[in-house]
Amino acid sequence: MAMNFDPFQELDRLAGSLLGNPGPRMAPMDLYRAGDHYVLNVDLPGVDPGSVDIDVDGSVLTIRAERTLGVPEGSQWLTRERHGGTFLRQLTLGDGLDVEHISAAYDSGVLSITIPVHESAKPRKIAVSSVRNAGQQLSVEQSMPAAGEMR
Repeated sequence: MAMNFDPFQELDRLAGSLLGNPGPRMAPMDLYRAGDHYVLNVDLPGVDPGSVDIDVDGSVLTIRAERTLGVPEGSQWLTRERHGGTFLRQLTLGDGLDVEHISAAYDSGVLSITIPVHESAKPRKIAVSSVRNAGQQLSVEQSMPAAGEMR
């Protein structure tokens, strides 16, 4: 699984924020592998789970979410450090992932996405057999000399 960083997209976002048009923000995330699956945790505090949209198009996983900040009618902002708007993350998925069985859960402001490894990409043991005389299997009896016998 690989993550893409597009410096031009980041420059567009920074320029837009300076001009008053912040555009989609990147949500912080963690990614780790646990056995036969990957876990992606994305911080989305204050986001309504109904606004979260996750899709896979080819090898690109896209996460979109919307956070709306409201203030009661007639109120006046004194400080505004939290931002509303759209959050967006895109990741390029590598080969060997089971994109048909991706699952997601949202709890306490954290979106957790589980991406299983495809069966064909999981580690497996390969049995080793010994072969003698053009394809005949060597048995234990054939390989061990009898007591007192020399070969």
